Amino acid sequence: MRLVRIGPSGAEKPGVLVGDDQWIDVSDAVADFDEAFFGGGGLARLSALAEGREAQPIGEERIGAPIARPHQIICVGLNYADHAAESGQAVPDEPILFTKSPNTLVGPNDDVRIPRGSTKPDWEVELGIVMGARTSYLDSVDEARDRIAGYVLVNDVSERAFQMERGGQWLKGKSAETFNPAGPWLATPDEIPDVLDLDMWLDVDGVRRQTGSTSTMIFDPYVIVHYISQFMVLEPGDLINTGTPPGVGLGFSPQIWLQAGDVMELGITGLGVQRQTVVPPR
Repeated sequence: MRLVRIGPSGAEKPGVLVGDDQWIDVSDAVADFDEAFFGGGGLARLSALAEGREAQPIGEERIGAPIARPHQIICVGLNYADHAAESGQAVPDEPILFTKSPNTLVGPNDDVRIPRGSTKPDWEVELGIVMGARTSYLDSVDEARDRIAGYVLVNDVSERAFQMERGGQWLKGKSAETFNPAGPWLATPDEIPDVLDLDMWLDVDGVRRQTGSTSTMIFDPYVIVHYISQFMVLEPGDLINTGTPPGVGLGFSPQIWLQAGDVMELGITGLGVQRQTVVPPR
C-alpha cells in the first residue's frame, strides 16, 4: 500500500493512494497515520478498510506529509562514502546519529523557508524509514525488517553555517521550520522490491545537482534500525532519515547555496517526486 494524507496543513485526512492521482479517504475509521495507528496494528487493517470504497481524484488538493508529526526524527550523517569525501570527512566506522526537530515536517510540495540569519542553506535528498513498532535492543539486524512500516522520500534541508560553524550539535543546522519535506506517500515494504537499489536525484532550478542510489549506502536501513535500537527506544511512527548521496551545495567548488525563489525537485524510485519553492525569512 501507499499511504497519503490530503488536505490543508493541520487538517490532513489519511488515505490510501490509488494509481498516481487518486486516493481513498479512510478518515472515518482512522484518526491519523500516527503513533497509535502504527503501534496498534493499523497497517494490517488498512487494506480491508479501503476495500470497496470509491477512489476520488486528488486534483488540486494539498498533499501533506504521509505521517503525522512523529515522536522523533533521527538522522544518519555521512552514510554515503562519496558524500563523506565531498564533505572532507572520513567514512564513519559506525552510523553518525543526530536529531532533527519533529516540527520541521511538512508536505512534499510545501515551501521551504530560509531561516533568519541564514547564509548557507543546502539540500539533501534522502530515503526515510518510518517505524511500525516500538523498538529497543534488537538482537539481530534481521529483526529490524519486521519493525519497519515503510519508506518515504525526504529532503533533509540543512543550514551549513548553523550546522558546522556555530559549535555544538548539528541539530541547530537541521531544525528550522519547513526543513523536512516528506512524501508524497509512504510505501509499505512490499511496494519496494529492493530498498538497496533505488535511484535518487535532486534538481535546483532544473539543474541536476544530486544523482545517486541507495545501493551505495554505507549502512543499510536494517543495520541502521538495529544500531539505533541499542541506544534509544524507537516509537511507532518515528522517522529516520538515512543520509544523502553526493551533490549537495556544500560539496561544490565554489559552494552553492539555496536562494529565495529557487525551486527544488527531487525523487526516489517508487517513492514519488517532491517540488519545493524556497522562500525568504519571515
